Amino acid sequence: MCSLTVLAVVSVVAMALAWLWQKKHSNAGIVDVVWAFGMMVAGPWYALTGSAPLLLKLSLGILTFSWFLRLGSHLQRRVFSEAEDGRYHAMRNAMKEHVNLGFFAFFLAQAGFIWVLSLPFWAVAQNTQVQTPLVFAALLLAALALYGETTADQQLAEFRNNPENRGLTCRKGWWRYSRHPNYFFEWLHWFAYPLMGWGGDYQYWLWLAPVLMFCFLYFFTGIPFTEQQALRTRGDDYRLYQKTTSLFFPWWPAT
Repeated sequence: MCSLTVLAVVSVVAMALAWLWQKKHSNAGIVDVVWAFGMMVAGPWYALTGSAPLLLKLSLGILTFSWFLRLGSHLQRRVFSEAEDGRYHAMRNAMKEHVNLGFFAFFLAQAGFIWVLSLPFWAVAQNTQVQTPLVFAALLLAALALYGETTADQQLAEFRNNPENRGLTCRKGWWRYSRHPNYFFEWLHWFAYPLMGWGGDYQYWLWLAPVLMFCFLYFFTGIPFTEQQALRTRGDDYRLYQKTTSLFFPWWPAT
């Protein structure tokens, strides 16, 4: 059984188990946790089974494991310490009597996203013509993105933990310059994989990774749902924030 098939099977099983968990606990946020940890496993798995030189395989394994371990741990803390995310609560209400079937299909779709979005890891792991300077550039870029996303998450967590900020919008740190700095840095890190895979058979295809991730975050699974939820919970304060703060790319706020 090839490495791609193994990951597909493991992803489906993991998401099916996650669906059973959410059915019992009424918290569909677990899907994000399992997605992140699935991606965390995918990178080292492809590195282990790939044909790339040791330097590239180690770089790929360490980068993907570190990035998605941090993301998964962050999401896990939120899911197990807070009520269900408002986005999923809204989905639950919208599906009504079809909620179990609807979430089952949604969770299986997320298993598919693990497989599709981890394909860049597989492509990098097949690169036998490594461009060492580009590998180090990729790791530096990923480290900068990791710092940005980590600090953005910490700034938001500190803001949310203050009861006086209930119903208000975080404008601290990175959140002063972008309404979604965590998504921006998540997207930025995906440029590491085309750099790591340059010289291989998939060097041009790998540039689709940041393009697709931008589309997912900007148009589909990320920003639209987050913006809708923010308007539901923060109302006029968030509408003012929308008028003064860049949606995605960090930029100086409007006065």
